Amino acid sequence: MSTPVSGKDVSPAGRAETLDSSEARSFLGAGFRVVSLCTLASRILGLLRDMAMAALFGAGPVLDAFTVAFRLPNLARRLFGEGALTTAFLPVFVEELQSDDPDGARRVGTGVFFALAGVLALLVGVAEAVIGAALLTLSLSADARLLLELVAILSPYLVLICLAAQVSAMLHALKHFFWPALLPVVLNLAWLAAVAVAATKVETSVTQIRVISLVVVLAGVIQLLVVLAALRARGFRFTWNARAARPQVRRVFAAMLPIVVGLSITQFNAALDSLLAWLLAEPPPGTVSGASWIPQLVESGTASALYFGQRMYQFPLGVFGVALGTVLFPLLAEHAQRGDRAAVRSDLSYGVRLAIAIGLPSSAGLYVLSGPITSLLFQHGRFTEADAALTSQMVAVYGAAVWASIGLLIIHRGYYALGDRTTPVRIGLLAVAVNLALNLILVCSLGGVGLALATALAAAVQCILAAVMLQQRTGSLDWAAIASTGGKTLLATLLMTAACVVVRPSLTTSATIADRLVAVAAPMIAGAAVYLAAARAVRLREPWTLISRGSLPAE
Repeated sequence: MSTPVSGKDVSPAGRAETLDSSEARSFLGAGFRVVSLCTLASRILGLLRDMAMAALFGAGPVLDAFTVAFRLPNLARRLFGEGALTTAFLPVFVEELQSDDPDGARRVGTGVFFALAGVLALLVGVAEAVIGAALLTLSLSADARLLLELVAILSPYLVLICLAAQVSAMLHALKHFFWPALLPVVLNLAWLAAVAVAATKVETSVTQIRVISLVVVLAGVIQLLVVLAALRARGFRFTWNARAARPQVRRVFAAMLPIVVGLSITQFNAALDSLLAWLLAEPPPGTVSGASWIPQLVESGTASALYFGQRMYQFPLGVFGVALGTVLFPLLAEHAQRGDRAAVRSDLSYGVRLAIAIGLPSSAGLYVLSGPITSLLFQHGRFTEADAALTSQMVAVYGAAVWASIGLLIIHRGYYALGDRTTPVRIGLLAVAVNLALNLILVCSLGGVGLALATALAAAVQCILAAVMLQQRTGSLDWAAIASTGGKTLLATLLMTAACVVVRPSLTTSATIADRLVAVAAPMIAGAAVYLAAARAVRLREPWTLISRGSLPAE
């Protein structure tokens, strides 16, 4: 479904219509399937990409430097692009689509696009100048120099992917989800091709990682061109007469500031984990630490292990949680604008129930199968058994917080639909403080695992506190239904976990790829079958909603 937005082609009948309940359910179901299936494809390719990176570089200083450097544009994408910009820009753009001015949407879209491009280009230019000066004037260790070089190479990707996210938001407003959801697939395919070329045509690991970084930036160009072409195909044309939209542009950017903080905490905490792991890591054998005054509390390769652990817990979060948040947000916003608080409570209550039904079994599955999954996906090439053991601990600990991360996606969108942008900020800042304090405490006794555990605990605190405080705006959620879903899900999850433990075979150091695949697939299939059977037995409807071909059921 698409809506033309080109000049006089926009008529009242052609604008984004207000969905009634039946249309909303159909829209939600179709949108959820498109986003979740594309995200699933992206996650699978992303896992293959991570497997290839682990096999090529192992867990060491080269891959550590890349993971830290790539976090900067990736964090910006999640904050300024997919998160805050979509949340702040989409309602304003839709408002213009529905106005009596046929060119209003063009002016707003153009104004935000070029303002965003200018601001980000300026920031990247300043960063490049500072990095260049540091490389020329400072006496740096080889690891620190490589890190700065990779940051300089990857920084332009920040501009490209944030602009692609803004164009994607316009496509969402026009009810088109496919091409925006496919952008990560484009990146992962290009990345995999770069790894293949680097592995076969480039000799040194440092040069290989530089080549891969350059291809990531090239993929960003392709991603932006893809969504621009899709937007043009739907009749949108940029205009040079965007000055009249300055009030709306200022409104979008003013709204973004608190949303950035509110949506950023989980990503910021994860980035803080990686930075601390890099700073506190022991140097590889035969090398000297670049900062001898910093205590070395974690082993070399911890930053990479944390990254891979985060990637694994983001799999269910991205496939189900992000898709659910993406398609629920328009319905929440519609009900909030109508002042229908009862409908908002119903939306949020159902969203929390879905988060529980997805999150609890995902957390349990990652915990029980963290070892076999890590061995299957990453224990290849230079990625040793010790690297896999360290990474599996991160997968288990981060996985324990999947339910909280999915729940937070839903709850935050409730705040933003109601126009409350400050409460998530206050709660988020508290979560950062909790994470930092727990990081400093737990890393001393648990090493790198303590960093992951601190982030998991902070996410749980943030989710619970956000849900409780949201009720000041909506009234009490349907806790009876939420508790019923939680109890049934817990029972089904316990049975699923038992099935996984019983079926899971033991792996030896001589295990083949086939052995590792069986060690993951057998308990996963058995666990899923037991969970769905138990859900049906206790009349837990939510899991069946997610695999149904129909639209999301009304409550």
